[in-house]
Amino acid sequence: MSIESGKDLAGMQAISEVVGMVLKQMQQYAQPGMSTRELDNYGGGLLRKHGARPAPKLMYGFPGHTCISVNHDVAHGIPSPNVILQEGDLINVDVSAERNGYFSDNGGSFVLGNDIHHHNKLVNASKRILRAAIDRIRAGMRIAEIGRYIETEARKEGFTVIKNLVGHGVGRSLHEAPFEIPCWYDRTNTARFKKNGVVAIETFISTKATAVVEKGDGWTYMTRDGSYVAQHEHTIVVTDEQPLILTEANGI
Repeated sequence: MSIESGKDLAGMQAISEVVGMVLKQMQQYAQPGMSTRELDNYGGGLLRKHGARPAPKLMYGFPGHTCISVNHDVAHGIPSPNVILQEGDLINVDVSAERNGYFSDNGGSFVLGNDIHHHNKLVNASKRILRAAIDRIRAGMRIAEIGRYIETEARKEGFTVIKNLVGHGVGRSLHEAPFEIPCWYDRTNTARFKKNGVVAIETFISTKATAVVEKGDGWTYMTRDGSYVAQHEHTIVVTDEQPLILTEANGI
């Protein structure tokens, strides 16, 4: 969507503060021995408390309030009573929701407890690259150039990027134009960021894989080769200067 009025901006700021806060509190609440279903129920309760509806369930019938992916699962993981969190797990939580007709989206990977499997280098690279990429976005810039930057920075850190998961426009729906904001350089993507446009910028930084595959449950994406992937995501408003990061409450 495009921010056309003060009402639009206030609506987007309100729902973005909610999803950012819920993401941060879910990360803080997670602990070893907890199921991903329990963590999801906690997040769902927070969304209800703030008058927000979980977007994946609302838009697509997703079987959960949030998407929770663990270790080799990368995105759209279904919360389950059978997936028990362990010390050192690489966990991704993606929280998107709607309130008063406005949608916002954010996500973040983190290591649970002690980093016994040495995932923090990957997580920290994803965080840093996302913030640096967002700082470069300006109205009129080719979307492909942000993908080029993310891919280049990942390579400098010894990582790759996932090429079949992308960022997207957001605002009046969970997914809207521009539908393809990749974290790699796609020379065929000639679209440009538009002033006052609302978009979700995402990193998918990988230890080796460059693509994910559907797991077989109709939702979850995973790496085929056992690679690990860190994802971080902010919803922003594009301007002529530095973007306005609407989901700052998540602390990423």
